[in-house]
Amino acid sequence: MTPIALVGGSACKTPEDFATIAATMDRAAKTVGVNLIGGYSALVSKGMTKADELLIRSIPQALHSTERVCSSVNLASTKTGINMDAVRLMGEIILQTAEISKDNDSADCMKLVVFCNAPDDNPFMAGAFHGVTEADAIINVGVSGPGVVKNALEKVRGENFEVLCETIKKTAFKVTRVGQLVAQEASKRLNIPFGIVDLSLAPTPAIGDSVADILCECGLEYAGAPGTTAALAMLNDQVKKGGVMASSYVGGLSGAFIPVSEDQGMINAVEAGAISLEKLEAMTCVCSVGLDMIAIPGDTKATTISGMIADEMAIGMVNQKTTAARLIPAVGKGVGDRVEFGGLFGYAPVMPVNKYSCDDFINRTGRIPAPIHSFKKLIGKKQK
Repeated sequence: MTPIALVGGSACKTPEDFATIAATMDRAAKTVGVNLIGGYSALVSKGMTKADELLIRSIPQALHSTERVCSSVNLASTKTGINMDAVRLMGEIILQTAEISKDNDSADCMKLVVFCNAPDDNPFMAGAFHGVTEADAIINVGVSGPGVVKNALEKVRGENFEVLCETIKKTAFKVTRVGQLVAQEASKRLNIPFGIVDLSLAPTPAIGDSVADILCECGLEYAGAPGTTAALAMLNDQVKKGGVMASSYVGGLSGAFIPVSEDQGMINAVEAGAISLEKLEAMTCVCSVGLDMIAIPGDTKATTISGMIADEMAIGMVNQKTTAARLIPAVGKGVGDRVEFGGLFGYAPVMPVNKYSCDDFINRTGRIPAPIHSFKKLIGKKQK
């Protein structure tokens, strides 16, 4: 849906008013048989309207009182910088969302994500919303297939990097082509325009459907070993190079996802001690999204969560890419414990966070300015 902060701005005067819209979205999703519905969102990269703030403050109630509603907030962009007031607020909101659902391993946080440079046409939950640049209705399709890529790489073990890259490209082309054909057929049957195909490799907890396993097939003992960021950068780039030739329109996030709880290979790496939050953050510099589906201790401070978010927003802002954070403070649990979400959301070991304070930094007000390269402009040449 179109970001609800825009839709409900004139009618909603309290957080509770916005939560009633979430309930309506949930009923609509159930009626039509949709598993998840996105768009309970606000776009606040430069500043918050009153409606934006009300929606953000309603998120814990809205997610806890619904089953299928997903929420996202865009906190930063390369053009506008980072709204640190909103970053600070979201640290508090994530903790509130965790607390209100503590009897269910703080699972409501699975449906809440924050972005830098959120795309208008992302089809992947929990961050999908109907962008303001889109038509009234549009079909955007996400394709995946990490298991297919891994099986293809098993056949070229020991080959050089040229063969490795070509295999990834060819496989990505085939997977994306299927997505293109499905999207075109859906567009035809529903009489709704086809928008884009998102090329992202999105894992599931199923054995063999793992992005981390692809990295291991490239030659790493575990995801997180030295060379992981290079392998992920190569994978991301080859998926895009292969996929872009298979579709008329490519968009969304288009790359490789590295969620912890939704990827059995990532779970194994965390449990083996091969990967840390800091390594995951480094990997987000070259992949599709960011710190995704990561369980952290339930006693983590709101300012620490905000600091983690700010770091991720800075990576996206400076590198002109989409980054995100979907963090799950597991209330009542500590490092080494496990949170269980079930289904496609899987499970996650609770990971340690840096113990040192960023309170004084986060409690400053205002925003971090956009980087200098954001001032690029198109300059037309005078025709003689």
